[in-house]
Amino acid sequence: MENLKISRLQVQNFRNLYPQMVEFGPGINCIVGKNGNGKTNLLEAIYFLSTKRSFRKKTGFPQLLSIDGEKPEIIISSIFKDSENNSISLSAKLENKGSSWFLAGKLIKRKPPIKVVFINPFDSYNFHQSGSSRRYFFDTHIGQLDDVYRSLMARYNNLLKQRNTLLSKKPGMYREQIEAIDVNMARYNFEITQKRLEFIKNLGPHLGAIFKELFSLDHSLEITLTNKFIGLNQDQIYQLMRENMAEDERLGHSKIGIHRDDYIIFFDGINSLDYCSLGQQKITYLSLLFAYIDLFRYKFNTYPIVLIDDVSGELDEMRWKRLVSYLKRGNFQVLITTANENFKQELEKIEDSTEITVQGGLMINQNLRSNV
Repeated sequence: MENLKISRLQVQNFRNLYPQMVEFGPGINCIVGKNGNGKTNLLEAIYFLSTKRSFRKKTGFPQLLSIDGEKPEIIISSIFKDSENNSISLSAKLENKGSSWFLAGKLIKRKPPIKVVFINPFDSYNFHQSGSSRRYFFDTHIGQLDDVYRSLMARYNNLLKQRNTLLSKKPGMYREQIEAIDVNMARYNFEITQKRLEFIKNLGPHLGAIFKELFSLDHSLEITLTNKFIGLNQDQIYQLMRENMAEDERLGHSKIGIHRDDYIIFFDGINSLDYCSLGQQKITYLSLLFAYIDLFRYKFNTYPIVLIDDVSGELDEMRWKRLVSYLKRGNFQVLITTANENFKQELEKIEDSTEITVQGGLMINQNLRSNV
């Protein structure tokens, strides 16, 4: 996998951001400015360009379009550089009627080959409140590591939708149709379960190490998967699905399957979802993300681009100093926002760091000490 880093970005009509070119260094990029000026919008533009979606919920073209835009279209243009300093252009054009992405000037239908991780401590609340949020978190991050997993999930969700429609409407011959669907769903349930178990097994050592390094030497973190199919083979899963068919018919939807899985984080052996304070839950969530970054590096021998939105307000001084120390050692590109002057000063001490000030949507390169 290519080690691609963003070098330049320009947007038109994207939220409140001005349409000027902004440049990034290959290491730490500190994005500073008062709250409400557009720091997070800058991260969102990069994330949207790279993934074709926003990290904000219920966000589409109308929400992204600047209220001051002269034309009802959004353009995001960028230059990325690989490990040999070759330039690669990536751009997107968004309109009400649809969106188009261009890599090296050519239209692409697939997702761009840019891997990014967005870190925001405020997402911890949803993660700890909702099983669906936890599944979404893990599905997204496993999918970035494993194209086969992403394909399996797409097929499973398509069959699940068909199955639930049949259970709800009960057309003629619906039982026979569901029986045929269940043959494939049993296989997908088995394969997805194995991949989820493999992921948390691989993530576990990174999670424990990162948690101790960044946040606490005195506590431990572990992760488990709750799933009805663990230890079963494909035929046994199929049989279990058939045994639950009467209940599914009564309910009008599929009661069992990997779509009902959950992930439990244990903080010193207790369920963090139920017994940890909000502060402990936030550092647990941040540990998951930083552990994932380490796992990504271990698997691909490269790092994703890391977008970090204002973690300094959620950490005490000792912990954000540990975070800065961790970022110093990592050979990866980071774009981190902050309104905290002390945190900013710590980041500025990092060699070859880049500072970008955002004022009312205007992005200003204050000091570009890296070669861009």
